[in-house]
Amino acid sequence: MLHTETTKASKRASTGPKALVLRAAGTNCDGEAVEALERAGARPERIHIAELARHPERLEPAAIVLLPGGFSYGDYVAAGRLFGRELRQRLGDALEQHVDRGGFVLGICNGFQVLVELGLLEGLDAKGQRRGDDARTLALVDNASGRFECRWVHLRSEPSQCPFLVPGEIWPVPVAHGEGRLVVSSPERLEELRSRGQIALRYVTAEGGQPEYPELPNGSLEEIAGLCDPTGRVLGLMPHPERNQRPWHHPRWTRLGPREEGEGLALFRRLVHLAAQVR
Repeated sequence: MLHTETTKASKRASTGPKALVLRAAGTNCDGEAVEALERAGARPERIHIAELARHPERLEPAAIVLLPGGFSYGDYVAAGRLFGRELRQRLGDALEQHVDRGGFVLGICNGFQVLVELGLLEGLDAKGQRRGDDARTLALVDNASGRFECRWVHLRSEPSQCPFLVPGEIWPVPVAHGEGRLVVSSPERLEELRSRGQIALRYVTAEGGQPEYPELPNGSLEEIAGLCDPTGRVLGLMPHPERNQRPWHHPRWTRLGPREEGEGLALFRRLVHLAAQVR
């Protein structure tokens, strides 16, 4: 059965949109990301940031850029900071052009942290200019528990600009991070995120209620688990949908009833479907 499924995925991927999965030292979820994209029908390629920086033209045919989870450069300074700074310096303009021409960017866990450090989620300021490093308004900091959190939680997709999320959908997904608590620079900036439709995902209980620890694993502001940029084409989230691809990935899968696939794969399917219309 697995061989048949792999064959079908390969045939779909041969005609699907091109996707680049970026990696650096310490990245460790790139394999799962590639598998999720393949199963969703994309044509993923795993590529090191140094290789892409030498050949930025390889971004041009790609409809999707994915920044996977892990501990890039050991998170020695802060989670995702070195990878984010390197991307900004070497590929910042190319990534902005990728989004401007309709491409998608997905950052998962460490990838979300990288997007925050990169500034790609910030959008434009009141003057219509991209916010620089001295005007950053978002950060992902240490969990409120003061410890690394690894558990299954529930997300609710919020009404947002992100076109590959279904508002109101509640779905299970694992988290594994030490710095996932979202903070913003001011109440005014938080209201701006709301009004621009950038709050894409929130932690909830299984029934959709207000979560407390451990269902809210990090103490994130307003239970925010994911943000998109104002265009909706850039999404960052702390949980790992690529780790809930198959029915048996969920620890209680034998009690959940018949399921064709893990709930996380739907995000990739919708992303790839939209990306196919761009490329």
